[in-house]
Amino acid sequence: MADLFFYGTLCHVPLLEIVLDRPAAQIGAVPAVLDDHGAWWVAGHSFPMIAQAEGARVAGLLVRGLSDGDVARLNYYEGGFQYDLREVTVRSGAGQARAQVYFPAPGRWQAGAPWDLAEWAARWGAMTLSAAHEVMVQFGVMPVDEVQQLWPFFCARGWAQELAALAAPQTLRSGMTRDDVNILRYRPGYNGFFRIRAFDLQHRRFDGSQSEVVSREAYVAFDAALVLPYDPVSDQVMLIEQLRYGPVHRGDPAPWVLEPIAGLVDAGEDPADCARREAVEEAGLTLGDLRPMVNVYPSPGYTTEFFHCFLGLCALEKRDEGLNGIAEENEDIRSHVISFDAAMALVDSGEINVGPLVMMLLWLARKRDGLRAAV
Repeated sequence: MADLFFYGTLCHVPLLEIVLDRPAAQIGAVPAVLDDHGAWWVAGHSFPMIAQAEGARVAGLLVRGLSDGDVARLNYYEGGFQYDLREVTVRSGAGQARAQVYFPAPGRWQAGAPWDLAEWAARWGAMTLSAAHEVMVQFGVMPVDEVQQLWPFFCARGWAQELAALAAPQTLRSGMTRDDVNILRYRPGYNGFFRIRAFDLQHRRFDGSQSEVVSREAYVAFDAALVLPYDPVSDQVMLIEQLRYGPVHRGDPAPWVLEPIAGLVDAGEDPADCARREAVEEAGLTLGDLRPMVNVYPSPGYTTEFFHCFLGLCALEKRDEGLNGIAEENEDIRSHVISFDAAMALVDSGEINVGPLVMMLLWLARKRDGLRAAV
């Protein structure tokens, strides 16, 4: 049996419940203090680190009597962040006690501002709970170093759920909500970079009755930011071209496609900031004036994927074709600067066969005269 002292995110009881796989009442955590130590945000990250600091004190939770299985689950969760257990003396209402604490590997992280659990819970708590669920599903299945590589994507999925809380208007649609859907159970699916959730559900029908039990699968994806660069002075747009695996596996003989600039929205990132970042990475283009276009589900029948679409106003007249992309992500991207009329001709011919790009060009067609008149 082991006694552990938690000072950081695991002081958030809902997270501790996920990692230990049991409710708080069966964990028995009590407040405790570790003297001559301090806790800080890890610089550039959303979790803390601890280190010795003469005269400082860290408040946290002491949990006694943890089993070998409990410690194995905790090590699995913490191991992805490169933290190891070290024994210290803590103070609780029952007096002093020896306990183990997760310390970062020497030199692994740099300290930032003093740690604030309430601030973390407000901004990062919900998405961390979502990511922790995905991590602990892999316990005993996937090596911890592989889970560590997937952590940013787990968090991005959690962030997508928070962005989803900003619902679209319901003027023509019915007033039914998520509360009118009852997921009865989840069945085994797939959890990794891609996530497929198999489930049984019932929902309220338009006539007010309950549906039969429906068994389906959903691809749980990410939110993405898309941007179409447009120069209203020269009336040109920038398109990018790259190999896409969907067309490859569909058997398309020409799997290089024309698209808007796009990328996954990172955890905690504003979609507009993601659009600007991706413009630099995929096209070497710095965008200033960014105009919201539409926010849409590309295929709501089976995937949670959601697109935040923007028009990027910029100067394109003197830009030539370029090659860009991040080498570590195996990106090989070519950009094309063409007239708006040429782009629409490619829509008409079918050469532009990626739905979001067609949609964004048609949106621009409605707004183009006003944009050009304003310059």
